[in-house]
Amino acid sequence: MEERNKTLGEFIIENQKAFQYSSGELSRIINSIRLAAKVVNYKVNKAGLVDIIGAVGEQNIQGEEQQKLDVYANEVFIQTLINREIVCGIASEENDEYITVKGSDNSNNNKYVILMDPLDGSSNIEVNVSLGTIFSVFRRITPIGTPVTSEDFLQPGVNQVAAGYVIYGTSTMLVYTTGHGVNGFTLNPAIGTFYLSHPNMQFPKDGNIYSVNEGNYVHFPQGVKNYIKYCQREEEDRPYTSRYIGSLVSDFHRNMIKGGIYLYPTSSKAPKGKLRLMYECNPMAFIAEQAGGKASDGFRRIMEIQPTELHQRVPFFCGSVNMVEKAEEFMAEAK
Repeated sequence: MEERNKTLGEFIIENQKAFQYSSGELSRIINSIRLAAKVVNYKVNKAGLVDIIGAVGEQNIQGEEQQKLDVYANEVFIQTLINREIVCGIASEENDEYITVKGSDNSNNNKYVILMDPLDGSSNIEVNVSLGTIFSVFRRITPIGTPVTSEDFLQPGVNQVAAGYVIYGTSTMLVYTTGHGVNGFTLNPAIGTFYLSHPNMQFPKDGNIYSVNEGNYVHFPQGVKNYIKYCQREEEDRPYTSRYIGSLVSDFHRNMIKGGIYLYPTSSKAPKGKLRLMYECNPMAFIAEQAGGKASDGFRRIMEIQPTELHQRVPFFCGSVNMVEKAEEFMAEAK
């Protein structure tokens, strides 16, 4: 079969044995993500036609106003995963606490927990900018047969067994890794099937795009200011191009294809950073590293950070390896 005509389902079956634990659950998790993504994609593409745009009048645990589509996507992914009885716990950026999932026989025998940002970039819903879903999968560390605890979720990113994202854009793509490279699948909406469109995705070692909210420049640490000035100087292959969408999945996806760096540093407005370690940074770091890129908090590898809370925030520098390392040099010099 020609590589690019391969469906996601066929790819999962062919690569089942490459999973660290090939008992089938991980494949079924990816299949569940696929199903939920198609449902959410349908709603995203109807967002201007139905009453799904706007705020619901409530805030999530981050203190951010929840959008109707946020809540809908969260419910779809949670229910799809619960109904398929393949995870023992779910943590979502939209929920205060993690959800314990039992089997239909009231058991706690499932082996995986999943953490997710069900609709990344949702502040852009009303202006028709690409949105995304981000997910991260860990193997539980508490004994099988017992209810999950926070210990199962608060694992460093190096323990991830799978991570990925769905981007709802001009086309809808599911991009994921199980630790054996990164592959992207594009949805054919006519028949509802994802096809392998981007096999073995790789970050270029260098790039000429930097993605940062420069409106916050005055609030950034000196190392970040110095790096931005470096990006803007006319010398060698610079100045670089500034591209910032404000949707992590969109910025990351573009930079992985074209080469670039994404920065969301600490600032006087967000002294710990803004992005969530467990729902955004860890999964994106796993994908970046599997695609030959790099992810750090400016000083240390993201995936080696030991989390202490579900909704922990960290600064995030991610992208082409040479660009991230140059940014780290500026951070170290200014420390």
